Amino acid sequence: MFGILAALIFGYLLGSIPFGLLITRAAGLGDVRNIGSGNIGATNVLRTGNKGLAALTLLFDALKGTAAVLIAGWFRGDLALYAGFAAFLGHIFPAWLNFKGGKGVATYLGVLVGLNWLTGLVFAAVWLGVAFLTRFSSLAALTAALVVPVFLYFLGQGDVALLFLIMTAIVYYKHRANIERLLAGTESRIGDKE
Repeated sequence: MFGILAALIFGYLLGSIPFGLLITRAAGLGDVRNIGSGNIGATNVLRTGNKGLAALTLLFDALKGTAAVLIAGWFRGDLALYAGFAAFLGHIFPAWLNFKGGKGVATYLGVLVGLNWLTGLVFAAVWLGVAFLTRFSSLAALTAALVVPVFLYFLGQGDVALLFLIMTAIVYYKHRANIERLLAGTESRIGDKE
């Protein structure tokens, strides 16, 4: 029980580091929460017009999920799931930002890569394909997240598939405003400034 609690705390603390906010502030761009969607994730950082900072945010937000999984798993294999889930929740609900964080997609991917890199490639391929065809980051993320639990289930990884089914439900919840805008035809496309 102590190991699980330690993995949850470690994962949450690592996941709650708001890289999008820290990176944009360090670059002298102020608070990324004051532009676009007000989100701290890579898509909103892209709205600053700086693709490099957006890519860096994406990388670090993903890596914190992967690191949580790999470090906890190194101590004990079953702890990887707990730490990964906690990192995902930490990104979305960071205590230092009044529990208002990102939408979790990059950290979702990072946790996925740490637990099953093959499915991480599937997620990335689906995301890139949908994003290329539609230029909607939200639609790409929602589609890729929907594929993941199904793919994991057919790989015979039921426990990991269940975890990602829960995480996918949370991603959909966090994207409810995006879903409404997609249905209304008012969603911003990748590269648009708001």
